[in-house]
Amino acid sequence: MILLDTSVIIELFRKKDKKQTLFYAISKNEPQLCISAISHYEISIGNRESHREFWEELQKLITVIPFDESCSMAATDIYINLKKRNKMIDLADLLIGATAVAKNIPIPTLNVKHFNRIFGLKIFEP
Repeated sequence: MILLDTSVIIELFRKKDKKQTLFYAISKNEPQLCISAISHYEISIGNRESHREFWEELQKLITVIPFDESCSMAATDIYINLKKRNKMIDLADLLIGATAVAKNIPIPTLNVKHFNRIFGLKIFEP
């Protein structure tokens, strides 16, 4: 199982040639793709009408991982650690990373700079 960061889905929306996306590279070899509930929210509110149908079809292929108590506990630890090191990242990225850490799922991202700051996070590289 792979937990896709929001950036991977956004790239898929934006690029005309879908075969040139990280999503495509991952989906060729990984049968089980998922996103966090946070990514689902980010994509849903930022989705253009022109992408609505594409998003609805894509959601059928991707499992949404809920943000539960274990994710909240991981997010708290990550927040404290980042704050101590003065290396804070966007809240959405922190929560997505916490979901990956709590569920022990690797995460591909186009925002490696921020996600590299999270201890215990496995960044997936195809």
